[in-house]
Amino acid sequence: MKVGVVVFPGTNCDQDVLRVYGELLGMQAFPVWHRDTDLKGADLIVLPGGFSYGDYLRTGALAKLSPVMESVKGFADRGGRVLGICNGFQVLCEAGLLPGALLENVGRRFLSRFVHITVDSTRSFFTKGLTQGQVITCPIAHFQGNYFADPKTLQELTDNGQIVFRYSTAQGEVRVDDQEVNVNGSCLAIAGISNRAGNVVGLMPHPERAVETLIGYAGGDTGLAPFQQCG
Repeated sequence: MKVGVVVFPGTNCDQDVLRVYGELLGMQAFPVWHRDTDLKGADLIVLPGGFSYGDYLRTGALAKLSPVMESVKGFADRGGRVLGICNGFQVLCEAGLLPGALLENVGRRFLSRFVHITVDSTRSFFTKGLTQGQVITCPIAHFQGNYFADPKTLQELTDNGQIVFRYSTAQGEVRVDDQEVNVNGSCLAIAGISNRAGNVVGLMPHPERAVETLIGYAGGDTGLAPFQQCG
């Protein structure tokens, strides 16, 4: 399987993603520069975390204009699998590949800590082999991770099984109004969503930072499981 990892100016999690797919899972993983339009035959495209274009103007607003994004949109429209993590999720929303927007965290503070997220739907390519209610422990690192959408969109996401992950307790209990659990104040405690077809997924937490017990700290290697579903 070939995995293309898009690199924008300011991206800083590309090496983490390349290691997961290339070294830990033995796939052919390679970077795709933001000026490129050739996705090099990738079976999966990943938009990793970081601060694309310094997050100037608005997170993801400049990255969506990069030449590579036209190719990514076409790839997704043809059913190609696309994953956006943290800043990558923001870019996917700005580009219209996923609905909603990422607002400033409740309390207007940058959050860098471990969280628990529970698998809410197994319809997406990223969760197809997981179990509903399965808990993944991994870090977050964002200032604008508060997922927001209008009530109609939220209902559609719920009805169509497009809510992929929700913030939860270690036991998998979702508490929307508990800021210790839903740390950034996201609507419905949403941590990640997919498009209706399930081939485009975005999430704010960083499972790629909890894929090895040696360095995983609180998360251990629980973050590896969703990446293994992409084979």
